[in-house]
Amino acid sequence: MRIGILGGGQLARMLALAGYPLGLEFSVLEPAADACALPLTRPVRSAYDDPAGLTQLAEACDRVTYEFENVPADAVAWLEQRVEVRPSPAALAVARDRLHEKRLFQEQGIGTAPFAPVDGPEDLERALASVGLPAILKTRTLGYDGKGQVVLNEGDEPAAAWKRIGGVPAILEGFVPFRREVSLISVRDANGTCRFYPLSENTHRDGILRLSLSRPEDPLQDQAETLARRVLEALDYVGVLAIEFFDLDGRLLANEMAPRVHNSGHWTIEGAVTSQFENHLRAVADLPLGETTPLGHAAMVNLIGAAPPTPDLLRIPGLHLHLYGKAPRPGRKIGHLTLVEETPERLQTRLAQVLERAPEVAW
Repeated sequence: MRIGILGGGQLARMLALAGYPLGLEFSVLEPAADACALPLTRPVRSAYDDPAGLTQLAEACDRVTYEFENVPADAVAWLEQRVEVRPSPAALAVARDRLHEKRLFQEQGIGTAPFAPVDGPEDLERALASVGLPAILKTRTLGYDGKGQVVLNEGDEPAAAWKRIGGVPAILEGFVPFRREVSLISVRDANGTCRFYPLSENTHRDGILRLSLSRPEDPLQDQAETLARRVLEALDYVGVLAIEFFDLDGRLLANEMAPRVHNSGHWTIEGAVTSQFENHLRAVADLPLGETTPLGHAAMVNLIGAAPPTPDLLRIPGLHLHLYGKAPRPGRKIGHLTLVEETPERLQTRLAQVLERAPEVAW
């Protein structure tokens, strides 16, 4: 089967690496000449909304998926008329818009932080009166890794915040006193079968994920699965879905979701029987889903900006290094490393060795 992927970044690269052993073939639609998935696939060099490029992709593939949600909705809808797209354009339309996303959570009885839509400066004043401070103003679309967001505190000028996000449709979210952030990677096939990975506990810095720890026996696993299943079924979803939650001392509030494989699930490559990448492809290609059973306690550390010397990292027992073939640049995800150990204590020992050899990756 031939799989088309919208986007040629590291997620497309890892999808291809997971899919070739299954006998799948890949094409990516990607405008950038240096995208890191291009050497592993049959590239279609084109803008995402170019009819000629979309036609070429549709004619070359049996199914289409995407590696990020900020592809033009009209382009995905156009493709859906010619080749099956999974997850569906309807699911993408919800997940790419923070307001639609929050309203879906509410409809499914899933708690969220307080929020209000903001379509102009006058809406922002009303939203602040409703949500309160501190709060965070986020663009409704095209935001990731802390982009398109401004924190508002007492004394800040709302009009300046509105200008900083570009004066585009937005959402104002109130802060909640969460204890930690966790995410659940789930997968659903076209027959409605769902599988769930252990929760990941996540640490961010400067709006970018730095560390994910798998939690195979987390007490909130059942609660997270119940909430995720509601979303999967409401969207008749096919593929991998990631939902980020705030843990408020045992009660989960949904923060946001991603209709694709997710950074916090990279540990599944070595840390689970079947990785999130392989299971996404299994769902897309109508293959039986793989087991999501963990193989121990796992950690994923993002390499941001530049990678430490490879020999230094590979001297750490059990470390798996994934470099994406991307040029170093401040704030850019250029790779990750994973560790899998039998106990949390042994995992922490290995993470300490990472910090000793590469203190610049500190989370």
